[in-house]
Amino acid sequence: MNREPRTASSHDAGDQDGPSEKNSSPTAQQAYIDEMARKRGYVLDYHKYMAQADYDVLKAANNLVDSVYLRQRKLDRKTKELLFIISLTVLRSQKSHIRSHIRVAIELGLSPEEILEAIELTLPEAGVVVFQEGLEAWREEVNALPLEPSADAMRGPSET
Repeated sequence: MNREPRTASSHDAGDQDGPSEKNSSPTAQQAYIDEMARKRGYVLDYHKYMAQADYDVLKAANNLVDSVYLRQRKLDRKTKELLFIISLTVLRSQKSHIRSHIRVAIELGLSPEEILEAIELTLPEAGVVVFQEGLEAWREEVNALPLEPSADAMRGPSET
């Protein structure tokens, strides 16, 4: 079976034979991605493209995420967000992906300090380089300010 992604040009031309078109309409796809945004608090770029290109696969992937991440089970949502932030940091995920989970964690009531503490857990096992990537995502999302060395310190060691 030829599985070509639905593109704006094929959609505009009225081509309705793609895999995403069998059981959906643009209205259903829009409603689905809107519901994803409401439940998660974010959508990623790949969600947006898959809603257009292969809606059935997006739904299948989202069902897995819904089962392990969004549904209330033993771990509460705050804990899951911290675990996601740690795992995405260790995997060196895109900064925007890490930031989306930091944003949701804050919306759920976690403090920037609690989130930073979770990111710091990556230091012993994953190292400084990985930690710095997570820190950078955290810094951007919470608008953290650095403490710069004083001018005296930047002059170098004094000779006495």
